[in-house]
This record gives sequence, C-alpha cells and structure tokens, in this order.
Amino acid sequence: MKIGVLSRDQSLYSTQRLIEAAQQRGHEVEVIDALRCYMNINSDKPEIHYKGQELTHFDAIIPRIGASVTFYGCAVLRQFEMMGVYALNGSVAISRSRDKLRSLQLLSRKGVGMPITGFASKPDDVKDLLDMVGGAPVVIKLLEGTQGIGVVLAETRKAAESVIEAFMGLKANIMVQEYIKEAGGADIRCFIIGDKVIASMKRQAQEGEFRSNLHRGGSASLIRITPEERKTAIKAAKAMGLSVAGVDLLRSERGPLVMEVNSSPGLEGIEKATGKDIASLIIEFIEKTTAQHKGAVRAEG
Repeated sequence: MKIGVLSRDQSLYSTQRLIEAAQQRGHEVEVIDALRCYMNINSDKPEIHYKGQELTHFDAIIPRIGASVTFYGCAVLRQFEMMGVYALNGSVAISRSRDKLRSLQLLSRKGVGMPITGFASKPDDVKDLLDMVGGAPVVIKLLEGTQGIGVVLAETRKAAESVIEAFMGLKANIMVQEYIKEAGGADIRCFIIGDKVIASMKRQAQEGEFRSNLHRGGSASLIRITPEERKTAIKAAKAMGLSVAGVDLLRSERGPLVMEVNSSPGLEGIEKATGKDIASLIIEFIEKTTAQHKGAVRAEG
C-alpha cells in the first residue's frame, strides 16, 4: 500500500513514528508538505502536483495538518478525497474540530458534557456574559489558540472584565468558560482509533500553572479511565466525525467534561506515558478501513 503523510516537518516525532510503523508493515510512505502542493481542479481528472510531479497512486492519506495551515491543508486533503484516496480523518471532520466554537456547538447538540461556555463580540455584553457562565473565576480562550497559547485564568470578576475587554479591543475571537476547580489543574487525554479508546493519560499542570499541556511544562502519567469517561470520549470523537482523535476531558463533580477534540493528536506524550505502539495501531486501522473504502468506491462506480 502507498501511504502519504501530510506533514510540514518530517523530523517531528509523530511523523517519524508513523513512517516507521508503516514501513515495518511493508508499506511505501511519502511525506508531503501540504503548502507545497498545487492543484488542478476540474470535473474530469482532479490532480495534485508536488515539486513538479503529479501525485498519483496513493491508497491512503494520514493528515497531520498544523492549526496554522488548516485552511490550505484541508483544501489539499479534499483534493485527495476527490481523487478517491482514503483519508484517515476527513477534511470536513478536521475543519469541524479546528473551529472551537463550532465543535462545542456540535458537542452540545449531541448532549456531550462540557464546561459552561459563553461567546460574545461586543464589550457591553461582558457583564451578562460572565453571569451566564457563573461568574469568576473563568477561563478565557482565544478561538485560534493552540497548545495552551491564548488561554488565561481570570480569578476575579474585575480581572475577567479587563482581559475580555482587552481581547475584544484587539478584535480577537474569544470564548469564556467556567473554571473547573475540582480538576486540580489536570486533564485526561483519551486517544481514540475507530470507535475505541486505545490509550489514555493524565496530564498534570506544573506548580503555579493551570494549563496541563505538555508544551507548557505539564507532566504525563498512565491513568485508568471510567466507563463514563470512555463513553464520553468516543461520543465526542463521533460528533466530529473523526476516526483518530485526542479527546481532552476534565473530571468534575457532574461527570466528565470535554474541553477539546484534537484531529491531529501527538504520539510522543501518550506513547511514552502508556508504553503502547500507537503508530502501529493507526497503520493497522488504515489497512482495514482502506480495503472497506475501496469496496465502497467500486460499489458506487
């Protein structure tokens, strides 16, 4: 099988592990920088060109599209889909998960537990906005932020009003969420392949920090999740339409709450915390689903 990995940097841990796992299972792998692709969009024979050559004969594409290149990366992925290539995560599902507001609205529609969240665009809405989410302390997030960047904990109402007004003054899109104190600066990353949680880890924020992201100095450890947490994580991934996802949960007094659903979850932290060969499990999943995809395409034809 010929597998393409959409990644801007071949040296990244996750990209390297996927290459190794695919090659160990006898597959041909090519890493493709989505930003260097250019497309011929037509009704007869859609094409993708890369470094002066047409990209052909791929059986599957693994999208590892960074948040900063979501728009163009998804356009390239859509082109592969138009060419009949199986995508591990579809372009529509990735677009859904990357739009924080849209993803929360989808989770809400499916009845998935999540922190109370407010969204507004005008400074004169701030007081009522804070009342909606239960008042301070609150977590204020930039919609475009990743890896904990653009996330602020406002411990008092006055501080919250100041931060919100400052962000709005910069014309930034923000959301305001209730602070789940009982989580104690920890969250749970559930790694999903298909309809199963195949690994999970607890991420604990360092002393004096409330963001548990590993990029912010958080630590990772193995954790056993509850049946309710497992069910919530799977439901969240399905709401986005993702085959592979990292679902971040908080443990609260009212049960598991979903913070985010990640369409390109990193492999390094969870492989090291759990000791599992997750890259190989992803390639195994692709082997099964690519065969089903080819059968469906033939049936349509």
